Amino acid sequence: MQTYLSGIVDEHRRAAARDDRSLDAVLSQGRPDAPRGFAASLAGHRAEGLGVIAEVKRRSPSLGPLVEHLEVEPLVDAYRSGGASCLSVLTDATSFGGSAEDLAAARATVALPVLRKDFTVAPNDVADAWVMGADAVLLIAAVLDDGELARLSSLAHDLGLDVLCEVHDQAELERALSLEVAMIGVNQRDLVTFKVDHDRAVHLAAQIPQSVVAVAESGVRGVEDATALAAAGYDAVLVGEHLVKADDPSAALGALVGHRIGSRGSR
Repeated sequence: MQTYLSGIVDEHRRAAARDDRSLDAVLSQGRPDAPRGFAASLAGHRAEGLGVIAEVKRRSPSLGPLVEHLEVEPLVDAYRSGGASCLSVLTDATSFGGSAEDLAAARATVALPVLRKDFTVAPNDVADAWVMGADAVLLIAAVLDDGELARLSSLAHDLGLDVLCEVHDQAELERALSLEVAMIGVNQRDLVTFKVDHDRAVHLAAQIPQSVVAVAESGVRGVEDATALAAAGYDAVLVGEHLVKADDPSAALGALVGHRIGSRGSR
């Protein structure tokens, strides 16, 4: 089934097929410093209430540019002062206007762990994330088969990177749980209609074990959404558009942080 991700992922797969670098050659470039512990940061904030993964996002395929001129350094400093637990940085250039330079700038500005938000389809994508200084990578279950999920997750862990495995439905959640990853992200946006489905997120939260960090992604529009997702048992929300477009990103983020997290799951 064709989804809004299909064309983007196809382009990333074509780019991966053209990439003739060996994995060792990529890793030989080294990285700025040791990974900062993305999952540990989120888990460590549980007692304080809902955490926020604040995103650096320049544009989206559906909306185009989100702000006229996005400056990474002051934005992530505002996120830090607002109480963000971690950062997410889009590095996809074609559809989201991001870059490795955005990630490097974010990580150099604040001490928060950083997720490389991109379409990871090959081992060199994971290696590139390690080189650019990411502390975690995103693996999207909808675009990877079981073998790819296992191989890319294993490589990330070998490099000391955390994995946020993104799911959209029950079947993908079961696949993610079989990987024994530390974090599962539930994307509330339907892959076909592009609409946000909060009920689906609440239903899936109940199936995520307490031992796993649960993250709600997409469609968090303010305090009401944040409190509802916290009550459903999510440990954190990943928020981009709402914060990037806010007049005061620090205050907008501060309003999302710390809401009481409900219990979930029985596994």
